Amino acid sequence: MYSRIITFPKAKSFFLFGPRATGKTTWLQQVFPSALYIDLLESELYSLLLASPSRLAQMIPPAFSDWVIIDEVQRIPDLLNEVHRLIEQRKIQFILTGSSARKLRAKGVNLLAGRALTRFMYPLTTEELGQDFSLRTSLQFGHLPAIYSEPDPADYLASYIRTYLREEVQLEGLTRNLQVFARFLEAASFSQAAILNITEVARECRANRKLVEQYFFILEDLLLAHRLPVFTKRAKRRMVGHPKFYLFDVGVYRTIRPKGPLDRPEEIEGTALETLVFQELMAVNGLHRLGYDLYYWRTANGQEVDFILYGESGLVAIEVKRAAKIRIKELKGLKAFARDYPQATLYMFYGGDKEMFIENITLIPIEKALAELPKLLQVEPTQISGT
Repeated sequence: MYSRIITFPKAKSFFLFGPRATGKTTWLQQVFPSALYIDLLESELYSLLLASPSRLAQMIPPAFSDWVIIDEVQRIPDLLNEVHRLIEQRKIQFILTGSSARKLRAKGVNLLAGRALTRFMYPLTTEELGQDFSLRTSLQFGHLPAIYSEPDPADYLASYIRTYLREEVQLEGLTRNLQVFARFLEAASFSQAAILNITEVARECRANRKLVEQYFFILEDLLLAHRLPVFTKRAKRRMVGHPKFYLFDVGVYRTIRPKGPLDRPEEIEGTALETLVFQELMAVNGLHRLGYDLYYWRTANGQEVDFILYGESGLVAIEVKRAAKIRIKELKGLKAFARDYPQATLYMFYGGDKEMFIENITLIPIEKALAELPKLLQVEPTQISGT
């Protein structure tokens, strides 16, 4: 079991969100061994509380002073009313976990505004893996914790995708046609790390555009995917308007992505590398509470930078290349961004083995960059006027 880098409020209730199998339950049982644990995936308990959420109070001993953990709380959103009451009247501290924010957003999460903070659990990070980190393994199987204990990671990932289709999509009634949704997942995987074209995805999976748009929202609601917006603050050029799309874990992406003789391995490897950097940026930014918003940058004439991080900590631009040798023309995106935003810190993560400096761009071998990512992102605050 790996130690997780996550801070939690010592004396305040909190939500803990994250996709299934990122290790929420394991971490909670390790850190809060004396907590009262209520698992809403247990069918009998689920039925009891669904019928009458007020029964929650009866399950907590009168003099109980430890934490109460409610796992998969989104299954019964009305429980939040009772949680609210118990926080106020009995000063009970709750940890509320979930792998979907959809129902909570629709039915009451705001009831706890100010009374419960929010934390996120991500796939394992390079920092958490320590000496067990292997770039080759990460690019193939991703960072879900079970990957490092399962005898057959590929089989586990295939099962993980099937489980989500069955337990999350079908059980929650998110779609009536799992066959169309499965085709959608495959088509969406071709949009990984690319500008999202919903019309094209709908054409590929032979589905209505409005339905496909709904499917993308389902992926985001289940915390399985993210849309990365374009950076337009104080833009000096005409920018593209559509976001880029990322499934949350590189192993999940590679499992969903169809592969055949017409697919170029280097194309899939390049997308996998960019996905790995994306999920590491998301996790490091969240776990270390660096406060960045994540973007990408692309002008209408095709100048692009893979990742832009913007916040009180500064402005950081990161380009990712799998090649071991970098040609000058491959730096043109970062150079163009620097002309528009001279205060930015510029990095290129690449497949070579030497750290180099070209003008104001720092080139860092990808494994070193991932290992030192928390330090690289803790740059000095920069004065950036306007938004």
